[in-house]
Amino acid sequence: MKKFDGILFCTDIDGTLYNDDKTISDDNLQAIEYFKSEGGLFTFITGRHHIVSGEIYNAIKPNAPIGCLNGGGVYDYKKGEFLWCKTLPQSAMELVREVHEKLPAIGYQLNVENNIYFCRNNKAMEYLRSVMPFPPVDCDYSDVNDTILKVVFAVETENEMSALIDLLNIHPMADDFDFIRSDLEYYEILPKGTSKGIGLKKLAELMGIDMKKTVAVGDYDNDISMISVAGTGYAVANAKDNVKAVADYVTASNNEHAIAKIIDDIDSGKVLI
Repeated sequence: MKKFDGILFCTDIDGTLYNDDKTISDDNLQAIEYFKSEGGLFTFITGRHHIVSGEIYNAIKPNAPIGCLNGGGVYDYKKGEFLWCKTLPQSAMELVREVHEKLPAIGYQLNVENNIYFCRNNKAMEYLRSVMPFPPVDCDYSDVNDTILKVVFAVETENEMSALIDLLNIHPMADDFDFIRSDLEYYEILPKGTSKGIGLKKLAELMGIDMKKTVAVGDYDNDISMISVAGTGYAVANAKDNVKAVADYVTASNNEHAIAKIIDDIDSGKVLI
């Protein structure tokens, strides 16, 4: 039996696995390879669509499917398909129309199974366009007929974010959806009952892993649910205070090889899984 047999390790990407310069440290990469070689399952659960997660996948070579869409999907790159996925009802387009008409400064994109449609752009949307592996598809929201998996809004100021949240929260259909602030500039409409915690549970179920043997680490609001439900939950030192509050442990920052530090904690017996 190997050291990490039966353990499923799930990391967030931005602010956790990634350094501030959007790279993965050699220490982290070496630790991940060691963890996998000793029987551990290592993967990531991200707010991103699988389309824009391929570079990360190729860098760390997970030996388990990934969680994507803020826990709304489990995607298997080897099979090239979703193993499980939640979808938005068509009524979500009513909320999109409301934002489109009343908040013209806010950019947004629609995520579907195998594409991302950029329906309105602004400066905050530029990063999301830059990570596309193929030329971004620009179109009017009313021309999208695919089933929507999630909607991502991009704002440039905190005032815009507040106006967006207020507008969505007072909508008559607000209770039919989940909303999450996935970063300072991004706010999302998700299918009801979607979270990274739900994604982690589904991934563990599909892999036949006991939740007590799961490890999760993150830094932001959308990571709280998976840190809370994991058998062992970590927050990085640069995490928001509300994230640290639900974690079992606070580790090094994303710029100080946090993933390697956690794997060392498990390897040394400092943390028992």
